[in-house]
Amino acid sequence: MSGHHNHHHGTKNKKRLIIAMIIIGAWMFVELIGGLWTGSLALLADAGHMFSDFFNLLISFIAIVFAARAATKQKTFGNYRLEILAALLNSLALIGVSIFIIFEAIQRLMDPASVNSGPMMTIATIGLVANIGALVVLSGKSSKSNLNMRGAYLHVLGDTLGSVSAIIAGGLMLTFQWYWADPLLSLLIAALIAFTGFRLMKDAVHVLMEGAPSEVDVMEIATKLEQLSGVNNIHNLHIWSLSSEIHQFSCHLVIDDDRISDQQKILKDVNEWVKQSLHIDRCTIQIEANRFICSDIHLADDHVHHA
Repeated sequence: MSGHHNHHHGTKNKKRLIIAMIIIGAWMFVELIGGLWTGSLALLADAGHMFSDFFNLLISFIAIVFAARAATKQKTFGNYRLEILAALLNSLALIGVSIFIIFEAIQRLMDPASVNSGPMMTIATIGLVANIGALVVLSGKSSKSNLNMRGAYLHVLGDTLGSVSAIIAGGLMLTFQWYWADPLLSLLIAALIAFTGFRLMKDAVHVLMEGAPSEVDVMEIATKLEQLSGVNNIHNLHIWSLSSEIHQFSCHLVIDDDRISDQQKILKDVNEWVKQSLHIDRCTIQIEANRFICSDIHLADDHVHHA
């Protein structure tokens, strides 16, 4: 993916995050006051989650700002990994918030407290509208393909579910005086938040460990490259990610001895194939003549290594 394309997406994502922070930050204070007033754990849990959201949206914003900085002599790859680190922090925050809510919900289940259900439902309903607005702002392709934006989106999604939980719990308590509904629904939402947090953590760690992008079949790529004219075999094939949208490709190409004079053409063909088929612009390819390769280097045992 080109630098210009990433800069364009970075600018759009910054604007989305700023708008979402304004919405989330303003409503966080309203829910905090409302939760203290009504005694609703669902509202207090949602306000606490909103605080976590605001903080992590800020982290995501800072990561985008710093990731846009040019590479230096010390950081030759630039600062793209900040996006992944932000996603990892977001995942840890999601898990931390869910653990806190679970702990508080268990305490409330053991000793249910009365809740001022009417005002609770009103505040939660307005909060739901605010959260849906923030979700719309953060939605789009980036919320799926960009781990940093996906982390921000998941935080707001958790808030939205929290508001839905508070509305349902408020209705049950107002109608049937089922005060256990508040902590029970909070418990269910916390479990869902924890699940999404672990999913996000898994994906962030995969990138940090330089795993191959999930959409890439490394063995299939090696097979297709070997079918290109002049290519004898491939080894030391690596495909990894700097960020969720910027991938790197490197390999050693062994070419037929009678095609050594065509190595520049073969190199160009492979580069073009990688760019068009994999949409990867950052390629490092080493060409080796077949007669100079030791006989014990074969694809049977060392066909592909992907970071």
